[in-house]
Amino acid sequence: MNRNTSAEEVKKTSLKHLLLIAGTVSYTTSVGALPQILINRLRVRSPPLQMFCRSILPIPLSAALAFFSVLTIRTEETETGIQVFDYNGNPVGISKAAGEKAVWETGLSRAVLFGSTAAVPNLLVLLLQRTRFFQTNSLLVAPCRHLTVAFVFWLMIPVSFSFFSQVRTIKRESVEEELLAGAFGEELYYHRGL
Repeated sequence: MNRNTSAEEVKKTSLKHLLLIAGTVSYTTSVGALPQILINRLRVRSPPLQMFCRSILPIPLSAALAFFSVLTIRTEETETGIQVFDYNGNPVGISKAAGEKAVWETGLSRAVLFGSTAAVPNLLVLLLQRTRFFQTNSLLVAPCRHLTVAFVFWLMIPVSFSFFSQVRTIKRESVEEELLAGAFGEELYYHRGL
């Protein structure tokens, strides 16, 4: 599930979590189809509006869906908390504040990853379609888009990991009071998950 399992014991998935997963799949599918639904329902025939719905609207939708999917799927971490460590790597305890921060940061990293993966191929294809070569060989646009998506995905995973490292810090004042007694240093560390 690409989550931080430091605070979890082996347990069955709860009904609440299964319903959240089912809801996430449902709304992601519905919102992902939204640009095509808009084109069909509103009978959009204008080329600029079709280009907007097919090329530009999916970019913020992809980023928002990735962000909200992480928030929904990993909501248990905000309720149960995750393990935090001091600067020596010694476990200090379970922190809900660190869990909330980890889920939020993971959501942002996914939004950056999926938003840029949607943006770069669409923008590149829009630029390439203006060239004479792609105007005369329009069948090459689709393979170019697919190769660009694969390349950007290949490139963005390490870039995302470098911008949003797996081990993050939280200020000592931000964690729960009961953790402060066992904490040394100004910052505590946690693994945010994928």
